[in-house]
Amino acid sequence: MAQDGFPPEEVPPTMASPLVYAVSQNDRQTIAMVREALRTGRLRLAYQPVVLSADTGRIAFHEGLMRVLDPTGRTIPARDFMGAVEAQDIGREIDCAALTMTLATLVREPQVRLSVNMSARSIGYPKWLSILRNALRKHAGLGERLILEVTESSAMLVPELVVAFMRDLQADGVAFALDDFGAGYTAIRYFKDFSFDILKIDGQFIRNIHADPDNQVLTAALLAIGRQFDMLCVAESVETLADATYLQALGVDCQQGYLFGAPTLQPDFSGAAARRTA
Repeated sequence: MAQDGFPPEEVPPTMASPLVYAVSQNDRQTIAMVREALRTGRLRLAYQPVVLSADTGRIAFHEGLMRVLDPTGRTIPARDFMGAVEAQDIGREIDCAALTMTLATLVREPQVRLSVNMSARSIGYPKWLSILRNALRKHAGLGERLILEVTESSAMLVPELVVAFMRDLQADGVAFALDDFGAGYTAIRYFKDFSFDILKIDGQFIRNIHADPDNQVLTAALLAIGRQFDMLCVAESVETLADATYLQALGVDCQQGYLFGAPTLQPDFSGAAARRTA
């Protein structure tokens, strides 16, 4: 029995832990905001460049990051709402919207290569798969410019399903990135089966790496894993020149962070930016 004789499932919200109640109320408000944004089309992708370490003036690809516009037009990043919607159907709809916008940009900008985040939960979502399959069928070669980013924690939810899904789409030229590596609990044994093309090292190991011996050792270890499995290695959250220089010397292939450009809703995919694309 719960407090005051109520069964656990019947505890009135006002009698629950104040913190739990506050969190649940905030989640409900967040879900309602995202649902309204989906209904009204107030969703955008902000694009951030991923540059080559050896020549940071050259762009390897851009990552499309989901943004929601609230009723006032304020831009809200994914980290502020994905936690509340990730495990629900609305999270799958967010993935569908992000994929649709990414594919439209690839069709419109044939010189650009883009990555976009997805949850492993979307692998079995018919609408998401239909959007992807239709685009690959309609536009020859489109898959070769698409990178699907799967977070480490998401990939480990259904590793066998992810492995089969990746092998199927890699035949169409689609590349896969393991996002936020080091932040989750990947069983190393799955690396032999996963065959990710890109490894993105979580920013917690990158920030202040030039002066942090622990981050230096940990990043070197993560980099060694990536190299062993022939993955392109990307350092996330690079914010200072000192960190960028250290990462270049360490042999990291690519870097991403505010030092090279903040996510923007209006990227310059043409002209000089396009010519710098690697």
